[in-house]
Amino acid sequence: MRQHKRLAGFGVASLSLALALTACGEAGGGDDDDNEGGGGDGGGTIGLLLPEDRTTRYESFDRPFIEGKIGELCPDCTVQYNNASEDANLQKQQFDAMLTDGVDVIILDAVDASTTSTWVEEADAEGVPVVAYDRLAEGPIDAYVSYDNERVGELQGQALLDALGDEAEGSRVVMINGSPTDPNAAQFKSGAESVLEGTAEIVFSQDIDGWDAALANEEMNAAIDSLGADGFDAVYVANDGMGAGVINALEAAGISDVPVGGQDAELAGLQRIVTGAQTFSIYKALQPEAEITAEVAVRLLRGEDFAELTPDSADSATDEGIPSTLLEPVPVTLDTIEDTVIADEFYAPADICTAEFADACQEVGLG
Repeated sequence: MRQHKRLAGFGVASLSLALALTACGEAGGGDDDDNEGGGGDGGGTIGLLLPEDRTTRYESFDRPFIEGKIGELCPDCTVQYNNASEDANLQKQQFDAMLTDGVDVIILDAVDASTTSTWVEEADAEGVPVVAYDRLAEGPIDAYVSYDNERVGELQGQALLDALGDEAEGSRVVMINGSPTDPNAAQFKSGAESVLEGTAEIVFSQDIDGWDAALANEEMNAAIDSLGADGFDAVYVANDGMGAGVINALEAAGISDVPVGGQDAELAGLQRIVTGAQTFSIYKALQPEAEITAEVAVRLLRGEDFAELTPDSADSATDEGIPSTLLEPVPVTLDTIEDTVIADEFYAPADICTAEFADACQEVGLG
């Protein structure tokens, strides 16, 4: 089935239509009439390459959501899966193996997006479409599904200023940024800086290789050593995973009165919000992101148009006008946790309010 080349460009319909189509499975779920060109074509193989297993996110959410939607839309399809464990060289080997094995489409969440151009070019030459998932890989990508990452950073920056309140003007901010190999991290950073600029002063800023919480801890300690315990007023952390390392450093130094924010709405981050150790996170609902990606991949497999699923456009370092879906993130604070992650059933109160956090949950009225 490896006859596919790039289809039409970015779409004309609204994202709400794309989500509606995804929800109802128009491209392949339901009765036999909905399966035009699908299961009756004998299916095919979709490769799924995810970047890391350090956090629970990819194995607990992204993978099952993607595999589940592919199974719903294309019961005869096979998913060939690998996780790179944050190793770009290993992911290259996995990508090459998928081409050798004859997969029909590849969903790629790149460990290091700057290294993927030649991989994707090779896939394109062999007629294998590549869908960039969550991170915009370089090379002739056929489609890209993620969140508006500049917007994520803007929300992080604004949430930090909101938490500072009347003390925001002239405040001093430490920035613990994401991995320099992840293009999302640069967009988070840029978005946050655009909001902080003119109101707050960035007094320390450091990128963290591999989003490593231990390295984030080291850099926060370096910031404390350099600035002093009273030399900053807030800490921007690019994600919740690194937030653990940052907050450990603050607590070890006896610092407990500065706002700290992350993103990803990880369970541990939400629990820190309940206890007051972390001020906010940013929620990017994984199910619509994963399911739109799955549907785009199935349509590419079948040689069908997917334009209404990708109403946006994105540019990478190598390509412009990539058909894209850029979803809207939302901030999560103690005041909004029930209206966001809990309302979406991303986590239940029981998941957050385990025995260790039961008292804190009761105190804030959660559970």
